[in-house]
Amino acid sequence: MAQGAKPGEGGQLPGPKISEYIASLRASKPGVTLISPPPHHDIYSIEDLSQLIFDLHQINPHAGVSVKLVSEVGIGTVAAGVAKANADVIQVSGHDGGTGASPLSSIKHAGSPWELGLAEVHRTLLDNKLRDRVLLRTDGGIKTGWDVVIAALMGAEEFGFGTIAMIAEGCIMARICHTNNCPVGVTTQKENLRKKFPGTPQNVVTFFEFVAEEVRLLLAELGFKSLDEAIGRADVLSARTDAPLAKTNAALNLDFITKLPDVSQDRSWLQHGKPHDNGPVLDDEILADADVKACIEEASKLTKEYSIANTDRSLGGRLSGSIASQWGNKGFEAAGGDLELRFKGSAGQTFGAFNLPGVSLHLEGEANDYVGKGLNGGQIVIVPHSASKMDASENVIIGNTCLYGATGGSLYVNGRAGERFAVRNSMADSVVEGTGDHCCEYMTGGNVVVLGTVGRNVGAGMTGGVAYILDEFPEGEFMEHVNLEIVKAQRVVTPEGEAIVKGMIEKHVELTGSPKAKSVLANWEENLPRFWQLVPPAEANIAATNPRVSEAAAVAAAATEAAVPVA
Repeated sequence: MAQGAKPGEGGQLPGPKISEYIASLRASKPGVTLISPPPHHDIYSIEDLSQLIFDLHQINPHAGVSVKLVSEVGIGTVAAGVAKANADVIQVSGHDGGTGASPLSSIKHAGSPWELGLAEVHRTLLDNKLRDRVLLRTDGGIKTGWDVVIAALMGAEEFGFGTIAMIAEGCIMARICHTNNCPVGVTTQKENLRKKFPGTPQNVVTFFEFVAEEVRLLLAELGFKSLDEAIGRADVLSARTDAPLAKTNAALNLDFITKLPDVSQDRSWLQHGKPHDNGPVLDDEILADADVKACIEEASKLTKEYSIANTDRSLGGRLSGSIASQWGNKGFEAAGGDLELRFKGSAGQTFGAFNLPGVSLHLEGEANDYVGKGLNGGQIVIVPHSASKMDASENVIIGNTCLYGATGGSLYVNGRAGERFAVRNSMADSVVEGTGDHCCEYMTGGNVVVLGTVGRNVGAGMTGGVAYILDEFPEGEFMEHVNLEIVKAQRVVTPEGEAIVKGMIEKHVELTGSPKAKSVLANWEENLPRFWQLVPPAEANIAATNPRVSEAAAVAAAATEAAVPVA
């Protein structure tokens, strides 16, 4: 949920560090700055976090879900909610860790020690009889075997090492990670500096062997035969009376970390069992269908129809996980697989989660928040119920935060979307007929066409991709809705840009039959000048946005055509 060394600040991966390789991993473009905003835009309540945990359990029911929380006052209440939301691991992150890219002021002054957060979480979970539901992990400046044993006595079962492990492999703490100039080649993409990397696996192995030996010695001194026996045994902790205190003359009362609930007799809470599951879901019914099974196994073509209700959440997530386990992310479509599932009804949250290439989802009805979250490929189409008399272009048909973190595929919506449409979209293409506030926020790739009005703050933090928005506002009002801190708003000025927006609208008509889209195409010469194109700097020198590049491409194409001999 945040980083212990700089809670609530987010972060950035500067453009100069985004090499071809990093861009391929992040579904972005080389040189495009990647912004991690302070809030998670799909999480504004414990219920939203519960939904994310549900999504992750859906795609892989055999994997545990870990939630990282920052050590702070009140963390116990949050941890109790996380445990009830079916997380399998809670990680308490303290303030002493952090990368060299963290602001020095944050490293020195922000966050709280892991000891405070760990003790509060352990106590709260025990008091609420939730401790057996989660494995407790901690990190944030753990360096020695002494730290490991202290953490274990306070209730931790696993221990994270970050900074010290990097030092063991050669990091010299120059704290210039963000500049791409790490002098020992640890955090740089520059090959001349990477050649200076001195680390070897054996260095790290040796360090952890010594940590383990120190742990053994301390456990023996305390009379424990194993680390498991020491977990939660705060009764063997006591405050030092001879420690000098720099900032207070009074003795500190450390009862809140040394007087934890007695667990010396009852150790049953250490038995956590298998990862939590989501119970019966519609995806299980779909995967149990013999035709669907055969389609996945043989990568064949199939169309099936199902009813759906708003209690059916994360539809498609488990299906995509099953396909990926057999074919990988793109192998199903590459092998000829074509699975189309058609639904009628009101879909619950996260319809089309993590959808893969080769899978098409068609919904006649409406959908809740997070449609197309993590969309990897394939196609999602949403249209109103066939009996509906409403004007789809004037009514919201999907919820908030749709296409969140999508890395491919397409979404066509015959209706309006809620707030934060296409937030953090990386590579997906979409057509929608209006949106709420914050459309295309933190977007890094893909094309988004909006055939209607938008809310405020459009394009905030948008560092990649292009948005095409039909201006239906009174004269001059559209610009009041755009955040121009990064993006430039211009008309569609090249044939390539026109081809993209027109082609996507034609596809929208083909898939949804949208009357609004048909009207736009019917009067294309009149409507084209009404489109605004939002262009971040990373997209300023492509043919779709730049007339000079477009003209140069046309000249090059003409020259190539002229050079081809006529048979």
